Amino acid sequence: MENHFEIRMTTGRLQTVSSIALAHVGDAVFELLVRSWLCAGGKATAKGMHRATVAIVRAESQAARAEKILPVLTEEEAGVFRRGRNANVHTVPSHASRAQYAEATALEALLGWLYLSGQRDRVSELFGLMMEGEI
Repeated sequence: MENHFEIRMTTGRLQTVSSIALAHVGDAVFELLVRSWLCAGGKATAKGMHRATVAIVRAESQAARAEKILPVLTEEEAGVFRRGRNANVHTVPSHASRAQYAEATALEALLGWLYLSGQRDRVSELFGLMMEGEI
């Protein structure tokens, strides 16, 4: 039986996945990490946890957090990030600029790529850097 929590796609297979698809997965990865981090940090009420989650996963917040990790990305990771930033998105939420949304999409694409390639430790490391100084 395949373990769907431990998916590991090959580099060749990952190259065939669109940036939008990587961002789709990365969005879920980031939100799960944020929700888990908030739970562990004591955000006990559903209302409080939801509000805190939304504040962190918004495009503006993701764009700011992406800036924190850019200096530590490997060449390959930076390439995936650029590919995600250049993805052809058709709608931008009203609360974010096009540039912020592009950065958020790039971050999500990177997290999706790392997750699907089985690099959970690297996802965790980058998440820790993004969340430094919070709560």
